Amino acid sequence: MATSTVEQYLKTLFNLKRRSAGVVRMKELADAMDVTPGTATAMVKYLDRQGLVEYTPWKGSVLSKKGEALAIKILRRHRLIETFLEKVLGYDWAEVHAEAEQLEHAVSELFIERIDALMGRPANDPHGFPIPSAYGVIDAEPFESLATLDNGTRVVIVKLSDETSEFLTLMKEHGLKPGEQFVVIQNSSASGVVTVRSEMTGADFTLSREIADKVHVRNTED
Repeated sequence: MATSTVEQYLKTLFNLKRRSAGVVRMKELADAMDVTPGTATAMVKYLDRQGLVEYTPWKGSVLSKKGEALAIKILRRHRLIETFLEKVLGYDWAEVHAEAEQLEHAVSELFIERIDALMGRPANDPHGFPIPSAYGVIDAEPFESLATLDNGTRVVIVKLSDETSEFLTLMKEHGLKPGEQFVVIQNSSASGVVTVRSEMTGADFTLSREIADKVHVRNTED
């Protein structure tokens, strides 16, 4: 059975791979795990020996088929727990990530299957990420970043790609959560900010382009 540390590394490698669509470099992994590059390299070498990762010195690492299958299983566990905490236990959607990080390493696959069935097998977690099936199938995420859209574009938020408590609290304060609709008022590369208006309240919010890049949306006019 994989340890919680191994599971966390595999999940992080999977998420980084989906963003970069290639080899994950050690500094990138170390930053994501909040460890030194030396610590990250030592763990990746261990995962390589276990057949979970393919590591190339001076280049980086990719998950093996075995490692990717395990990473998807961990993601399924994490996202179903987040959804259960919000829908069944009444947690705020901005709180569930940190709680799920603790619980995902302690529950059984039977528990995960039971809560999945209880909730009617939800397709997405509270932050808009697709929940992998029990067979390891995970839907693609062909959404646009809010930072890339033209003025006047009407969108619905489908996913928030940063699950840190600071980011989620900021999104909650502005009402920027999956399912909410907004119109882009101004997207200025010169000033480095994006201003959006809530379709529900009419309130305007200004975000840095760095923050807006983590808000994934679907054009409602397509």
